[in-house]
Amino acid sequence: MLPVFCAFCALLSSGCVGGTSLFRQYEYDEEIYLSLDGTATIYVNSSIAALNALRGTSFDASLAARVDTSAIRGYYSTPDTQVTRVTQWRRSGRRFVQVRADVADISRLGGMTPFSWSTYRFQQDNNQFVYAQTIGPSAAKPIGNVGWNGSELVAFRLHLPSKIRYHNTKGVESRGNILSWEQPLAARLRGDSLSIEARMDTQSILYTTLWLFGVTFLAVAAAFAVVIWFVMRRGAEAPVEPAR
Repeated sequence: MLPVFCAFCALLSSGCVGGTSLFRQYEYDEEIYLSLDGTATIYVNSSIAALNALRGTSFDASLAARVDTSAIRGYYSTPDTQVTRVTQWRRSGRRFVQVRADVADISRLGGMTPFSWSTYRFQQDNNQFVYAQTIGPSAAKPIGNVGWNGSELVAFRLHLPSKIRYHNTKGVESRGNILSWEQPLAARLRGDSLSIEARMDTQSILYTTLWLFGVTFLAVAAAFAVVIWFVMRRGAEAPVEPAR
């Protein structure tokens, strides 16, 4: 059920229909569900046009052509990424894809072609884990007029597994344990750099929640046992009337 829930969250946060969230036009976004052991699940939501322009690929972006999901899968399949699903849809006269991949080690992801514009660092610093990512220049590949009007955005999102102690999202709306960083698509095409940093506890929220649940359960069980003991003791001490 967890992969299904993650997929639902990924689609929901990017608008469920092509990267639109409350009328914000996301042309490309990367969404990382990070685990404390350095593994992760990553979702890439992108128009084919943006993928070609930003990453330098040459996929057929025309509406008349079917998306070659096998080629998309092959592009994102690396020694450290296992693609588990590729889906597609249309919006604003462009074709979009979502790629879901499991990542063996987030710190090595930048060595893989689809993510080589970024450097990734994930390590423990005293009593916190530090995640840092720097996104450098895009491929800036000319692709002609594909209908962009200047309102399109690029987003990078983190779903973190423990309590967040610091982040540098700088005013971009984030909620709960989801952090977001954004750029205009034009800025990403120019290659304007983007730095991401977040610090979190070394104990996962799930572990803490289960621990609290266990303590609460034991406390309730103990209280229930005391009540039963008290009732049985009162029953044993009750005087027995002599038979007449």
